[in-house]
Amino acid sequence: MKVTPLPTPSSPPPAADEGVPVSQKIRERLKSAQRRFHANDNIAEFIEPGELEALLDEVRSRMVTVLDSLVIDTESDHNTQDTARRVAKMYLNEVFKGRYVRQPTVTEFPNVEHLNELMIVGPVTVRSACSHHLCPIIGKLWIGVMPNEHSNLIGLSKYARLAEWIMSRPQIQEEAVTQVADLLQDKMQPDGLAIVMEADHFCMQWRGVRDMDSKMINSVMRGSFLKDANLRREFLALVNNRKGG
Repeated sequence: MKVTPLPTPSSPPPAADEGVPVSQKIRERLKSAQRRFHANDNIAEFIEPGELEALLDEVRSRMVTVLDSLVIDTESDHNTQDTARRVAKMYLNEVFKGRYVRQPTVTEFPNVEHLNELMIVGPVTVRSACSHHLCPIIGKLWIGVMPNEHSNLIGLSKYARLAEWIMSRPQIQEEAVTQVADLLQDKMQPDGLAIVMEADHFCMQWRGVRDMDSKMINSVMRGSFLKDANLRREFLALVNNRKGG
């Protein structure tokens, strides 16, 4: 009697995206949604659970290639043997963190006392990186708010949290300040909003002209700060006094 062997279970077919770099998967989601992913954009909603860790491994492997191309012997040089992973962790978990994590939770509360006087927050220390050379940008931020009875108010520390979330991305200063202003305007809906930023740019100090004294100062004025010259002067005078200039 001939015995027919039982079929052996076969391995499941490989997933369609097996072997595809996680950066490519995220990029395809962004493109499908027709969402921009410039250096200073937040892409957290397109990153699935577990993918940030996989992205870190991918960046580490790419950084090994960069170090190889710089002719750095990472095998025998004890100082650089783990540099690729350190750099990957620094970019994803620290200096560019604002691209990959969702906006920090900020408790908003109503303006019960109908406050309508000028409020100034600052200086808030901010750290970023120039999107041209990835060199540090380190500076101070001053925020002026003219609330109205319908404005949402936020806690003092939350200004720093929101600013850090925006600044922890490759930026140019002019766009970064506008992004901070847009975020605060949306959250608070004040009558007026003013922001001044003063920063050192290491793309000028560390490279290029190597000018150690130059700083960049720029501002954004919205609402009553734009329309009322006296209010604008009051804000700038108080900021200058705080700066000692």
